[in-house]
Amino acid sequence: MAAHAVGAILKEHEVELGQCLQGSVALVTGAGRGIGRATARYAAASGARVLATDIDAASARATAGAIAAEGGAAHALAADVCSLDAMRQAAGHAAEAFGKLDVLFACAGIYPSMPIADVTDAHFDAVIGLNLRGVLNGVKAVLPHMERNGGGRIVVVSSITGNRAGYPGLGVYAASKGAVNGLIRTAALEFAAKGVTVNGVEPGTIRTEGVAVMGEAAMAGIARHI
Repeated sequence: MAAHAVGAILKEHEVELGQCLQGSVALVTGAGRGIGRATARYAAASGARVLATDIDAASARATAGAIAAEGGAAHALAADVCSLDAMRQAAGHAAEAFGKLDVLFACAGIYPSMPIADVTDAHFDAVIGLNLRGVLNGVKAVLPHMERNGGGRIVVVSSITGNRAGYPGLGVYAASKGAVNGLIRTAALEFAAKGVTVNGVEPGTIRTEGVAVMGEAAMAGIARHI
């Protein structure tokens, strides 16, 4: 397919997404940087009112400030996705501040590198706890609000490592994303009758702040495989 045709298709879907977000209220996890911050800013630019959450309060406030500077509406809240209580409080905050809660963008995630032979309990628990339990907690927290609305949208950032690609050092990360994909598929079936759609997005390597610290040599190696 010609490049201009692909571009036209992407532009068409971008317009559709923007229209879907208009007037909605969105909770974004991991909104302090990277994909989460970009998602929060895009949602706000598309007409959504956004609750930007991150375990780091300062980075969440920075995202909300950027949205306000761009003419959007946002609140910031420090929230740890590993805590179901914290996510329920975040969902309640969004609903109270903006009158409802329509959308969850589950972007929070970590990707520390460790060879499988060296994996420790602490490494395993941290990655699985945040990447998998964090998604589960977010989904459980927003569902009652979406049910009261008669529907909603849940979008989870997974990774190509969950299905199609393996990278040395990212074994536990890949396992967490494979598990997230299974959770997404099941949630989509369970929530369909409630009017709540559940979708996953599987990015490749994105040049975010977290990836950039790997260094230029590593980035060049990644680029050769794209």
